[in-house]
Amino acid sequence: MSKCLIIEDEFAASSHLAALLRKVQPDIEVLAIVESIKDGILWFKAHPEPDLIFSDIQIADGLSFSIFDIVRPRSPIIFTTAYDEYAIKAFKLNSIDYMLKPIDEESIRFSLKKFRENSSC
Repeated sequence: MSKCLIIEDEFAASSHLAALLRKVQPDIEVLAIVESIKDGILWFKAHPEPDLIFSDIQIADGLSFSIFDIVRPRSPIIFTTAYDEYAIKAFKLNSIDYMLKPIDEESIRFSLKKFRENSSC
């Protein structure tokens, strides 16, 4: 079972992502949905790292990159965003994929396949 964290400030987007994850990989566990940079930093300081992180880039109080600049997780990150302008910066982190919104089932399947392939190295 994989444990993931979702960083997303829009309720509809986080609910949609969680539902797609459960549909595509029923044994995945969403540990939490974090809605801000501040809450993200606090979450990482209080919990063990998840197996996988799904992160929007533009969240309510800034760019999620700010979280990763401070806590520097080793977990792979799949960025979920409506903007393609951050792709280069995303791949300088532990990013294994960059999904443009709206996210669909095919995108989730592809990203989770990449995660499983990278995890077995």
